[in-house]
Amino acid sequence: MKKRSIALIIWLMSIALLGVVAMQYYFIRETYQQKSKLFDEGVMASLNAVSGLIERREIYLFTREQQKMNQTKYLEDQEKQRKKERLLSEQLDIQEKIKLLQQKQIEIENRFRDAERELKDQYGNAVELENSFYETYIRRPAYQRYVDIQISQGPSRDGNFINSDVSIVATVNVPPIAAKDDSVRYGIPIIDGTTGKAKLYTIVLPPKSSDKIAFELYNYERKLKELNLRKLESAFSLEDSVAILGGKNPELVEQVAIAMELAKKPLRERINIASVQRLIKDELDRRDIHTPFNIEIRDRHNNNLIFNIQTSANFNSTDKITRYSTPLFQGDANNQTPGLLSVYFPNKKSIIADNMSYLILPTLALFALLIGCFVYTLSIIFKQKKMSEMKTDFINNMTHEFKTPVATIMIASESLRDPEISSDEKRVNRLANIIYDENVRLGSHIERVLNIARLEKENLKIERVDVAVNDLISSVLDSMQLQLQKANGKINIDLSAEKDTVIGDELHLSNVMFNLVDNAIKYSLEAPEITVKTYNSKGNIILTVTDKGMGMTKEQQEKIFDQFYRIPTGNIHNVKGFGLGLSYVNDIIKRLDGRIEVRSEKDKGTQFEVTLPLKSN
Repeated sequence: MKKRSIALIIWLMSIALLGVVAMQYYFIRETYQQKSKLFDEGVMASLNAVSGLIERREIYLFTREQQKMNQTKYLEDQEKQRKKERLLSEQLDIQEKIKLLQQKQIEIENRFRDAERELKDQYGNAVELENSFYETYIRRPAYQRYVDIQISQGPSRDGNFINSDVSIVATVNVPPIAAKDDSVRYGIPIIDGTTGKAKLYTIVLPPKSSDKIAFELYNYERKLKELNLRKLESAFSLEDSVAILGGKNPELVEQVAIAMELAKKPLRERINIASVQRLIKDELDRRDIHTPFNIEIRDRHNNNLIFNIQTSANFNSTDKITRYSTPLFQGDANNQTPGLLSVYFPNKKSIIADNMSYLILPTLALFALLIGCFVYTLSIIFKQKKMSEMKTDFINNMTHEFKTPVATIMIASESLRDPEISSDEKRVNRLANIIYDENVRLGSHIERVLNIARLEKENLKIERVDVAVNDLISSVLDSMQLQLQKANGKINIDLSAEKDTVIGDELHLSNVMFNLVDNAIKYSLEAPEITVKTYNSKGNIILTVTDKGMGMTKEQQEKIFDQFYRIPTGNIHNVKGFGLGLSYVNDIIKRLDGRIEVRSEKDKGTQFEVTLPLKSN
């Protein structure tokens, strides 16, 4: 594969990976913002609930205190008091229902506004239709022909209208049909691609508000006014004043002296901080917010700190925090709140992140998997590229190795055709010996390549017979004496293994020994000095072949058992071979349940250590 192709693959995979990362980042960020918004809404709802509970608790406690002070009167007017308490309870209940209904109405209005804004963003010229108009003309196919769509400007390419003034009217008046629900309908004019005329499509949005809720609000507000009138008609007692205070009716509270007394009390005396802390925790727990928080209560000018409770030890005053605040005692005289209740969360970000762990952890695992696949793919590509280069070197070496004996045989054969040479018996015998030796050499090369091919196809026949390793080594070394003499080499033999019988293939073990000694000779910079040893260790026989040759680096040691790999020596042909010998050796040793290890140091020599299991008795 060309470098440009590899670079293109890397770029494309990198762009795809970055695209996935960007999409996941956007999704997680949007989720985080949504979680943060829900967290803020939950905290504010909790604070508002606590503020109301504090105020009601103060009213309740004050009422109890006044009841104790006026025990005699309370006993005399017990029935009257119960009646007024029911009135107060009814009033507070109505106020609570009004608040809930108002919140529901606001939620409905917000849903409508969001839907309307989304519709307007998508269809800029959507026109709101009256429900009676829709029921009369749109839903009845017989009257749809009376609907006229008037557009001040032309359509855009996609069939929608841009910056157009659209009006939808009826050309003929027919008896109208009343609306059947309070949903809001919009008409969207779209150009028909075939006729070129505008067609009207309708989209239904949720109601702008709930008529049912509005009717209930009206009834509750009317009942509340009736209750207030009933209070005005009766004489005010101390409990009446407290009930008015609980109803948060500032106009009447201003007329009651006791309400003024409550407002004059110092804020510190009106707050039970332990109770406030417990209430906040309970309200947060109700909304599934389980985390430490800090509390502050300040006066209405936000200057003097009344209470400061820190329940989180992780707070750092230099941290940027989000403070949530709500006013206290909003029903006080003159509608002035005496203080502000605030909470803040020093570890808000970690809280939200923990809630998103179900999303973050799989995302990180996906990223790791994608990056792992990316790296693995690149490693395979580079490995295949290197393998291709090594195979090219192998073919070049093989061509060179085969070319030499073929050329020698050709020259010797041509010489034999010369009558002068053919008449000389000595010269004929020498040329015949040359042809024989070169044929043997050529056959050896071919056999080596074929053995590797058989190993790859798993069809190399391995015999398993008793083999005496010491005798086999001696035989191989005797056959290599001529090669050692030619290289002016020296070999030291120490076959001290007392037990040397293994289960193996004599031919292939001989080839293993031959390859190891042949490499020691070829990769010696000067006259080879080789040491061959055997010894026993833990039920195994250890065979070592050590030389003082050119040695190897750590990187080369990791690759020498790969097919076609040859240690570079400057000239690719100055050391004969295909890069198949050690791969063959490694495979044979593994097939015989052994192992081979290499220890080498650059320019100091190399040691190959072969471990084979001994034959069990």
